[in-house]
Order: sequence, then C-alpha cells, then structure tokens
Amino acid sequence: MPAEYTTFGLAPATRPEEIAADGGHRLHRDFVDFVVDGRPLLFRLADLDAVSPLASDVPPAILAAQVRGLLLESEAPLPGGRYLIYGCPECEDLVCGAVTAVIERAHARGTGTDGTGTDGTGTDGSGTDGADGADYVWRDFAWQTDAHADLERDGYHGIGPFRFAGAEYRAALRSLLDGDGGGHAPRRRVLLVGARAAALARLAAALRALGISGDTVHIHAGELRQYGAVVFGTGVGPAERAAVRDAFERAGADVARVDGTPAIVPLLVARIEQALDPGPVERRRLKRLTAAGGAADVEVTSACRVRLTAHRLDRLHRTRTQELFDGVLEPGRHRLALDARAVKGESFVVARTAGGVLVAAVAHGEPPGHRR
Repeated sequence: MPAEYTTFGLAPATRPEEIAADGGHRLHRDFVDFVVDGRPLLFRLADLDAVSPLASDVPPAILAAQVRGLLLESEAPLPGGRYLIYGCPECEDLVCGAVTAVIERAHARGTGTDGTGTDGTGTDGSGTDGADGADYVWRDFAWQTDAHADLERDGYHGIGPFRFAGAEYRAALRSLLDGDGGGHAPRRRVLLVGARAAALARLAAALRALGISGDTVHIHAGELRQYGAVVFGTGVGPAERAAVRDAFERAGADVARVDGTPAIVPLLVARIEQALDPGPVERRRLKRLTAAGGAADVEVTSACRVRLTAHRLDRLHRTRTQELFDGVLEPGRHRLALDARAVKGESFVVARTAGGVLVAAVAHGEPPGHRR
C-alpha cells in the first residue's frame, strides 16, 4: 500500500554538552533536525542520543554532499539504497550505531508516465515525471552498526514509511545550500554584566566548556545582534540593567535576559542553556518543569532519559548540589519526589535530557497542580 503524504521540514536542534561529576563530558553539537508531520523525527526514536548528518560544524563541502545525498543526487553510501539519518554525536562512526533508512523517489500522485496516476516507486526516479517532479519516500528505518541492516532484528517497525511532496522536500533541503540553515542558527554568545570580575570569569570559563562565548568587556553597539542572551550579576543595579536593555533595543536585538541570582555557576549555565534553546516549546523533548510541595512535575514529549539536579546555597553561602533522579521517562507528565534536605530554603531544580535543559525554582507550599 503506498505511503500517505506527510509534511517535511527542517529545524535547528542542539545536543548540549555536559560535564559529568567524574570529569567526563559529552560534545556540544548544533545540527538541523528533520521535522516530519510537525514533529522532530528524532523524538520518535525513544531515548536516542544522536544527531543528523546536517551538523553546523561540518565543512560546507561535506554539508553539501550530505544534502545532495538526501536529494538522491549521489549514490547511496550504504547497500540497499540506505542513507544515514542519525549518527553518533561524538565520532559519527557507523560502528557506534546509526539510524538508517531507504530513500527513494516516487511518482507524484496523479502524474504517472501515462497520466493515469501511478504510485510506483524507484530509486533512480525512472518512469516518473522527472527527478524535479518526483516525491520522496523514506522507509524501512533500522538501527545499523555495519554495512548491512537486519530489518527483522533491528528495524523500527512502527516508524514510516513517510511520503514527502517533492517540491516541499527539495525546497527545505536546498535552503541549506543557500545558507538559510533550515532556520536561524542559535546565537551561542552571551554578554555577562556584573561587578565581580572573578565570578564572571568562572562563569565564562564554564560556558566556554560548552561552546558558548561569554563576553565581559564593553561591546560595540554594532555587535549586539550577535548575542543570544545577557546575564546580569548580583551587583548590577536597576539603572545599569535598564541601560543595557535600552542598548539592545536600539540595536534591534532581541535577547533573553538571565538574572544571575543566586551566583551558582552550574545553575547559571543551565539557565543560559535554556535561554539559548532555539526550538519552539512544542518541538522540545523536555516540555515542562515545576517544583513544589516535595515533588517535581516533569513533562516530556517522547521517551527519554531525564536527570534532575538540585542546587542551593547554604547558610554560609556555600554551593550545595545533589542528584535527585536519573532514569527514562515515557511521554507525558510525571511527578518525581524531591529530597527535602536538597531543596530546603531558596533552591532550584535542573532537568536535562539529550535535547534540552529546563530550570525551575522550588516553591515551598502545595505541590504543582494541587487543587483543594
């Protein structure tokens, strides 16, 4: 039975870098994700830590080659007409595992070779109304670790096939070659405004480890549009904050504003990561986080690993950090218990997944969503 039409698009996505307590870390990767029927395709693949081949840090020639492959303008890199859809974020080696699929051309509905509305498919587009008029079909998704895919054992049987209208598909992918990038690339540059140089330097160093540039010096007005966020330290008064906001508004720069209170570096880093997230809420894997009454409410749009961490300052202004939860959550809303010792006083909870970060202040009172 021929695949039904579904929409195809592209959207900027991020695989945030993370520094673990043992010193290990994951690389930060910005990439363009495939949006199928209004939802990122990656989210359909459960808790998969992977990136598409359309990464922002690859040379232009390699990106162009990837785009031409998806347009079927070059030979398939794997037997059976299979193309890499998602790969390892660290090394992109097939040995680490990758999601692949068969990509082929199909007659546009109602435009068979004899005008009778044939729905046949063909990997070379022969017999269609020409490559520029054909639709595209993605089918037989599989997890692959060597040259040949075992669909019986490793196939994603509940995903696809997807049929994309040729004009929409080609326009989206060719926009990458025109420099559009499938959407606005995230501005990973932050202006740090504060009175304590040492504190700003520690924050800037932590941001650099995640591929975010944190500037603490006076910036020329013409550069303000390059920033994605501005962070105000604890010693910045209302007048200075207003002056900075006015400068950005005069430059026509729309930036997120982050309050640097309390001055806990890992917490500030998480807030900045959240502020720089380029994706709309409806396309995020981690959609909602609130914390109150000894519990955190977490909402995810697809199965994924979620880690909860609590941050606070004790009475001696020492940073206290405690891991609260680390596990895979199914799509929907979940209530997770919080350790009362970890969230007493002014405290915050950070939730992380492979595709995003959320921060919530802990409200001491009734649990979120409580009704009398």
